[in-house]
Amino acid sequence: VQLQASGGGLVQTGGSLRLSCAVSGRTFNGYAMGWFRRAPGKEREFVALIEWSSGNAYYTDSKGRFTVSRDNAKSTVYLQMNSLKPEDTAVYYCVTTPLSLVAGHFWDIRGYNYWGQGTLVTVSS
Repeated sequence: VQLQASGGGLVQTGGSLRLSCAVSGRTFNGYAMGWFRRAPGKEREFVALIEWSSGNAYYTDSKGRFTVSRDNAKSTVYLQMNSLKPEDTAVYYCVTTPLSLVAGHFWDIRGYNYWGQGTLVTVSS
């Protein structure tokens, strides 16, 4: 399984970015895909997750500003980030794993088998 994330960059406070993650190497039924991030000096934290088959989405505090979606035909998951704040500055990692490993505890980093290389998002004040 390979995950290729892109779309990071520098944006001003209040701006928007859309991250993309293309997945290859497996089928998707029964899997979930999502995003974690690591801010400077902090541990990795859960951001959002989407069930590939159903499209059900789960969020942490980012709900309302961030939206996770997927394009089945392109095998790609997206993270639309709006109203960005300086505290959103982080390396964002695309992840995927069997849904059965994380159902009910999506925030638990230990359930995620596959990680992308990360893409840096910097929000200037």
